[in-house]
Amino acid sequence: MRCPASERTRQKIGAGRTNRLIVGPVCRVWFAMDSPKVARRHRMVAALSETFGLSTAIASVVALFIVAVCLLAVVWVVRSAPPRTLTLSSGRPGSTFQRYAESYQKILATHGVTLQVVPSEGSKENLQRLEAAGSGIDIGFVQGGLTEGVNLDGLVSLGSVSYQPLWIFYRSSTPINRLSELEGKRIAIGDQGSGTHVLALTLLKANGITGAPTALLDLDAEEAAKGLADGTVDALFLMGDSAPTQTLRALVRSPELQAYNFAQADAYVRRYAYLNRIELPEGSMDLGKNLPAHDLVLVGPTVELVARAGLNSALSDLLLGVAQEVHGKSGIFHKRGEFPAPLEHEFKLSDDALRYYKSGKSFLYRAIDSFWLASLLNRMLVAFLPVVLVLVPAIRFFPSAYKWGIQLRFYRCYRRLLCLEQDAVVSRSNEQRQVLLGQLDEIEKVVNRLKVPASFGDRFYGLQGHIMFVRERLKAPPH
Repeated sequence: MRCPASERTRQKIGAGRTNRLIVGPVCRVWFAMDSPKVARRHRMVAALSETFGLSTAIASVVALFIVAVCLLAVVWVVRSAPPRTLTLSSGRPGSTFQRYAESYQKILATHGVTLQVVPSEGSKENLQRLEAAGSGIDIGFVQGGLTEGVNLDGLVSLGSVSYQPLWIFYRSSTPINRLSELEGKRIAIGDQGSGTHVLALTLLKANGITGAPTALLDLDAEEAAKGLADGTVDALFLMGDSAPTQTLRALVRSPELQAYNFAQADAYVRRYAYLNRIELPEGSMDLGKNLPAHDLVLVGPTVELVARAGLNSALSDLLLGVAQEVHGKSGIFHKRGEFPAPLEHEFKLSDDALRYYKSGKSFLYRAIDSFWLASLLNRMLVAFLPVVLVLVPAIRFFPSAYKWGIQLRFYRCYRRLLCLEQDAVVSRSNEQRQVLLGQLDEIEKVVNRLKVPASFGDRFYGLQGHIMFVRERLKAPPH
């Protein structure tokens, strides 16, 4: 707005560069020459106020709400970032679990994730660490059949990754057909922290062997193998969670030892749901030396990759991708692609794992090589897409609805104004015209009390002009 008074006053205060409300005889002008920051700060409030006719307070609340939602989305994106370090409880050095952990460690390092591997005595100790709140263990390999008396509420499974066959080696000139024939022998059943120990006790108890005259020895795999070689041990139970791979190979190749064939494998599998029948064909370990010399039937649980329930979903997907790379190849105990598998036993499969097994990696993780970039974009989509899906329709709907509400106010005034003008055509007496002028004054009061945004200023002043037009017609003398 420009007027002479305001121009003269602007020249007087221009050198002082101060903000001042200037009132001239014709117009009111607001100068904000030195407040660009203030103007930018309140631009959203001004836009909301002028567009929707909101008071400054309400417009400020709405603007703060929008800013707060965006800030919360940003905070969620930052706080939901996956950690760069994971801790895994594996097994004894040289064991199958330890080899799995080392493979995981190498592959995760290529994705920028550090895997700290903590050796253990085997599956049982892994499970105890996962259950303990302050252990610092995030994931671990756990075989089935160890959950009795364990609180599983805070643990989930990412799926089964392999079979864990139970090997029983013994020294005898004749084959043993039943485990009950080991009664009275010296049997090494593994360390107490291993899954071997738990499963050995379970199967021996099922065959009536619980103690004397049988000697149950809590020896690790290497000590038990030495005892079996020097005659201080008659039989030993062995599993990959606690036995070094070279110890197992040495026992298989020893001509003086025999591997127990589970002739009752089907019975064991039916009695213990977590066990599987595992067939090892003749010569599958060494074709040249024909090891084993005959088809061998073993039993054993599956190994599950167990995690705490709060494992980051992006890391869950990454771990399952690594598991496919490590365990998806064919082996002597399983076919190619058989593992990892969503086999639910004692542990509940996590929702993230179920989604992964159903649909695989999301599009971003398939399309982008960088795990961290894909994770960032995925979190941004999760955070901001719902906001956009809500705000965009709202931005399109509420202005239209608000505009229609304002128009209804004008329509009501115009309806009364049209009716009054029609009455003016019929009414000719001065008394009737005075009554109509009074009604017109009431309409004008209603119009003056209307609160409309600046975007409807033309309609507001147009309505006032039409009121003046009708007033002139009412004041004009009748023809």
